[in-house]
Amino acid sequence: MSHSMQTKRIAALSLTLALTACATTTFESPDSNFQGKVSVVETPLIVAGTEVKIAGRDFKPGQQVSLLYGDTTLSGSPATVGADGTFKTQFKVPASAQAGRHSLVVNAVKPTAALVVALKVSPNLPLSGLDRFDLKASKLTNGLYQAAYSMKNDRVFVTSAVGRPPVTQTELLKVHPQTLAIEARVTPAAAPAPAPRANATAAPAAAAPAKPALYAVYGIGVDDANGTVWVTNTRQNTLAVYNQADLKLIKQFEPDAVPHPRDVQIDTKHGKAYVTPLNKGSISVFDTKTLTFLKDLQIPSSLAAGTGRGNNAEAKPFSAMSLELDAANDRLYTVSMSTNEAAVINTANDTVEKVFALDGALSAIGVAYDRTANRLLVASQGSDNLLIVDVATGKTLHEVKVGAGALNVAFDQVTRLAYVSNRGADTVTVVDADGKIVANLPGGSYPNHVVVDGKGGAFAINKARGTDDPKGDQITYIKPR
Repeated sequence: MSHSMQTKRIAALSLTLALTACATTTFESPDSNFQGKVSVVETPLIVAGTEVKIAGRDFKPGQQVSLLYGDTTLSGSPATVGADGTFKTQFKVPASAQAGRHSLVVNAVKPTAALVVALKVSPNLPLSGLDRFDLKASKLTNGLYQAAYSMKNDRVFVTSAVGRPPVTQTELLKVHPQTLAIEARVTPAAAPAPAPRANATAAPAAAAPAKPALYAVYGIGVDDANGTVWVTNTRQNTLAVYNQADLKLIKQFEPDAVPHPRDVQIDTKHGKAYVTPLNKGSISVFDTKTLTFLKDLQIPSSLAAGTGRGNNAEAKPFSAMSLELDAANDRLYTVSMSTNEAAVINTANDTVEKVFALDGALSAIGVAYDRTANRLLVASQGSDNLLIVDVATGKTLHEVKVGAGALNVAFDQVTRLAYVSNRGADTVTVVDADGKIVANLPGGSYPNHVVVDGKGGAFAINKARGTDDPKGDQITYIKPR
C-alpha cells in the first residue's frame, strides 16, 4: 500500500470515528415522575394545511419541548416550559398530509421525557353535486337534535335541547314536511331535582336557579301503530311518550328508568320500543301498548380484553348507539362506539344473533341498513368515514372518507342513496350503495342527524354556532332531481 493511500485510509477512519462520537447520545437522568399532558387547542377542525396549536401542562419548568413526526421536527425551535409547568407551540400540517390518525412524539429534555399524541387529520372534501339535488331549509328553534318521520301521518317530529344541565330550554316539534313550518310544539315538564350523592360534601347554600331543569328531549322515534312519539330524556336517564296529533304528554317515565339513553327505535310489528343506554352493554326494551319496561337485552362484545383493536385495548362493554330496524325481516341493528362493533338482533324473540368487529371504524356511532344488498352502513366519528359492510360475512366492502365527525347515516331504499351528516365538516355527504360519493352538500352548522321519508327524500337536522348563527338550527329537506 502506497503512503498516499494509507494516509487517505487513516483520514477516512478518523472521520468515521469522529462522526460516531458525535452521534453518540448521552442518557441523562430521565423524568421518573413525568405527568405531562398535551392537547390540541383552538383548532376544532384539522385538515391538510391547517395551522395546529398545541398546549402542554404538568411539565417541569424549564424543560425544552419539541414535536416530532417520524424523523421530522414540526415545531421549529423547542418550546420552553414556563414556571407554571405549561407551554404552547404550533405547526402547520403539510398540504400533502393524508387523512387519518397520525402519531406525534412530544419530546422533552432537561429532564428527558416523551409521550405520543394522536392527531386526527380529517378529509377535506369540497362541495359537489349541488346541481343534482334540491335543498330547502328552514330555521326551527334553538338546540335541534334529532328528527323522526311518520309515514302514516306524513309529518316530521324534531327534538331540541339547549346547553348543559340544568337544561331549561327544550321543545318537541311537529313539522310539516313540505312547508317545513312548525305545526305544533310543546315544552316538557319540569324535572325533579336530582337526589344528593351519597357522602357528598355539603356545599354552601345557594340561590335557587331562575328556571327549573326540564325533561329535555334528545333521541326520538315514532310509533305509527299507536299514534305516539317516543323521546329520550337523556339528562334525567329516562324517556317519555307523546301523542302525535297534538303533542300531549301520554307518559313520563320516572328518572333513572334508562341510564343515559341516546336513541329510541319503535318496532310496530312486535309492539316494542328499543332504547340504547350508554356504556351498559345492553338495549332496554319497552312495551309500546302498556308503556311498561320489559327487559334489558344484553349484548356481549366479541372482542377479548387486551386485543388492542380500536378502542378495545382493555375490556369495555358494548355501548349501543344508533339503531336501525328492518321490520320486514325481524332484525334490529346497532353499533358500539366503545368497541367498534356491530350487533344483529332478532326482534321476534329478542336474541342477539351476531356481534362482529367493524374493520376501519373508530368511534362507530351511526347505522343504517340496505335490505336489498344485506349491507350495513356505519358512520364513524373518530375515523371520519362511512363503512359499507356485508352483514353475512362481517367484511367491510367499502370505506368512504366523507368528512370530519361523521355522526349519523340514513339509507333511502327508493334511490339507494346514503346520507351522512358530518358534524365537524358542516356537510351532508351523499353516497351510493357501491361506495361512490354522489354529492357533498352544505349541511349548515354542525349537522347532527338525518332521516329519510321513504319517498326518495331526506331531512337533515343541524345545530348552531351561537344564537345569531344564520345557518344554525335548521331542518333541510334534500331530494334528488
